[in-house]
Amino acid sequence: MGERRIRLLVTGASGLLGINLCLDAVADFEVTGVVNSRRLAGAPFPQIQVDFTQPGSAAKIIEDICPQWVVHCAALADLDACEKNPDLSTRLNAHLPGEVAEACRKVGARLAHISTDAVFDGERGGYSEEDQPNPQSVYARDKWLGEQAVLQANPQAIVARVNFYGWSLLGQRSLAEKFFYTLSAGRGMMGFTDVYFCPLVNRHLAHILLEMLEKGLEGLYHVFSRECQSKYAFGVALARRFGLDAGLIRPVSVQEAGLSARRSPNLTMRVDKIEAALGHPMPGQEEELEAFYRLYQEGYPQRLRTMVAVE
Repeated sequence: MGERRIRLLVTGASGLLGINLCLDAVADFEVTGVVNSRRLAGAPFPQIQVDFTQPGSAAKIIEDICPQWVVHCAALADLDACEKNPDLSTRLNAHLPGEVAEACRKVGARLAHISTDAVFDGERGGYSEEDQPNPQSVYARDKWLGEQAVLQANPQAIVARVNFYGWSLLGQRSLAEKFFYTLSAGRGMMGFTDVYFCPLVNRHLAHILLEMLEKGLEGLYHVFSRECQSKYAFGVALARRFGLDAGLIRPVSVQEAGLSARRSPNLTMRVDKIEAALGHPMPGQEEELEAFYRLYQEGYPQRLRTMVAVE
């Protein structure tokens, strides 16, 4: 008989990171995905529907499943939605992570909690794990509170600050998809010249999170590409790789966009700590874009669309 596979519980299993993590892990792990309102059709792993707005819901599911590893992806990640509904943001982004962390500690499960680069104000960039956050939006404030709740309840947990893109169920969850589908339709869109980020492709981020759990890492890590660029430059590079018209992207300042939640401009990140812990460099931007392009060539977005359940 083969070695028994690790029981892996992934919250937010229909989201941009969660679905890719589950699909990637299912060959090697005993995966259970937790979804909220959107069940997946024909997913190759069991799903459980849970309403995380209810206190105690996370603890019950973790006690019932008794996983060995948990990746907590579930969040209210729409910055403007958080501004409009701060109570819901506080529940899902600030309070829930601590409940998940406490439940994991009680059953002896290893936890990787997903946080964000947005906890910083973006005034100077080059942030390390030692730098003091200064959140500028409801979302950023609550995610930072969530980080603190996790490490207070479960100091052995991983808190991974991330930024990522990739293909999603409905094709609407990442900046890369927005650029791709808008430009493919021949429509113009804005690209911020003064907002910098260091994103990974969600599939690569999924691999790295599992590697971090396997190595028994603990505490706070910046999990980003080793290279950063403006969102305008990101869009232009994507357009060129896919043979689309980069001229449709209008270079603008974020100040001109009229967004309700303030965006931190310079979210360039240092990745020395994670590279030292894993013993290898983090991917660069060209490598990530190539991975995103290759998934498209392989029909991966179409595969995800087949999992959209008809309501």
